[in-house]
Amino acid sequence: MKYQTELKDDLLFVRLEGDLIVGKDTQQMIDEVDGLQGGKVFLCAVDLSNVRFIDSSGMGVLVSLLTKFRNRGGELVLIKPSEHIRKLLIVTKLNAIFTIAENDDYAAQFLKESIY
Repeated sequence: MKYQTELKDDLLFVRLEGDLIVGKDTQQMIDEVDGLQGGKVFLCAVDLSNVRFIDSSGMGVLVSLLTKFRNRGGELVLIKPSEHIRKLLIVTKLNAIFTIAENDDYAAQFLKESIY
């Protein structure tokens, strides 16, 4: 898995590519996201549009990130997951806890409104 982080207007965008499974890259990404600005980033959007495959451990990574942001009073949204990932979210009932955005603009709007 490859990833990039981008901080825009106090919103963190994490762009994932490849297969979301637990590995060295995944742990590195979690640590980097958790440590950004000393843990003072509260809003995050995870772009899944280039994720080909996700397994149960990858779902655990998404839940872990969501928990980290909500524990600091923030929020996390998923951007444009594939149909496969959407179905997994429904089957695992995680669609009830994740907000899905179709693009960066909708994600940013939702995140900014979530803190007010």
